[in-house]
Amino acid sequence: MATVNPYLLFDGNCEEAFLFYKSVFGGEFPYIGKFKEMPVEEGCDQVSAEDAERIMHVSLPIGNTVLMGSDSSTRFGKLPIGDNFSVSINTESTEEADRIYNGLSVGGKIEMPLAKTFWGAYFGMFTDKFGTKWMVNFDENQPTG
Repeated sequence: MATVNPYLLFDGNCEEAFLFYKSVFGGEFPYIGKFKEMPVEEGCDQVSAEDAERIMHVSLPIGNTVLMGSDSSTRFGKLPIGDNFSVSINTESTEEADRIYNGLSVGGKIEMPLAKTFWGAYFGMFTDKFGTKWMVNFDENQPTG
């Protein structure tokens, strides 16, 4: 069964925000990575110096939920507050990811097609026909058994 987690976007202060959340909720970050750690892919622009230190992804487990977040890239312009979150769906298989992604994205706008990523996930993003932003993820490196 898929799990649902909030995904928050920030305009350069994601690390500050998540350190604050961690101080309130406790716990540890299973992952925190910056844009400068991304491999340069063919046909893609290199990360700007301004974006290099921004958070690419961070996660903080809180009970049975994982609060996730990242900074917006400056290449996309100013991040409108109120439009700074997505619903992240973590699936148990690529088939489940395909089913959910293909079902929810009908009539919407694809931001990133489902594909294998450098961080070991099968991942895609879209905005549905009602304006809700979604991320669908299958972690191919998740433990089994």
